[in-house]
Amino acid sequence: MSDEKEHMTTAFNGFSRGALTFLRQLRRNNRRDWFQAHRDTCEEEILVPMRLLVEEMDVRFGRFAPEFRGDPKRSIFRIHRDVRFSKDKSPYKTHAACWFSHRNASHGVGSETHGGGAGFYFHLEPGASFLGGGIWMPPRPSLHRIRESIAARPAEFARTLQTPAFKRKFGALSEESMLSRLPRGYAPGHPAERWLRYQSFTVGTAIDDAAVLGRRVADRLQRDYTTMLPFVRWLNSSLGYPPGR
Repeated sequence: MSDEKEHMTTAFNGFSRGALTFLRQLRRNNRRDWFQAHRDTCEEEILVPMRLLVEEMDVRFGRFAPEFRGDPKRSIFRIHRDVRFSKDKSPYKTHAACWFSHRNASHGVGSETHGGGAGFYFHLEPGASFLGGGIWMPPRPSLHRIRESIAARPAEFARTLQTPAFKRKFGALSEESMLSRLPRGYAPGHPAERWLRYQSFTVGTAIDDAAVLGRRVADRLQRDYTTMLPFVRWLNSSLGYPPGR
């Protein structure tokens, strides 16, 4: 009975409306004194369920994509903002997020994940929650390797983006930070010209507030991550990270 009780208290049961309320209030009161006074609410409404979600997804990845992992100590982004080079000195992010990476990749969260291959992302924010996958602004050596793979196998890469289920759910690659012309070393008319101007390779889809509340959000993540898995695996194979068995 004690084991059953422990499982019930540590299973992911979803985010509550209190999580969205806290993030809305933080947006209006983005100050250290306010945050310190509400630190316990942040822990209870945001961090505890986020850790449980990460653990839940780690188990699920073992069934459908075993090369990926969720680690509560490494997967969750810090809520503190890095304001050293920003004009906006607000000390806290007004969202919560986590990242699921390849087991052979680096363990970093945030900017450190750029060298860690492609993975999966979840973003919790009132009115702006979403899930995504791929690799965002990889460092130059990784970007070169991805471009070389695309140039060598453009049709194969295109197929990962053009299945009916993928297109219906995610549309097309995000065009953030695209180059206006082909990168150096590639001539106009190249068979992969359409893809070589990308500097990020990411897709995503919005999740409304009702859908992030409750346990079923984990089902949504698993379903959509499964749909984008061939795309994410293709990117990782270009970087030397193999699919799981």
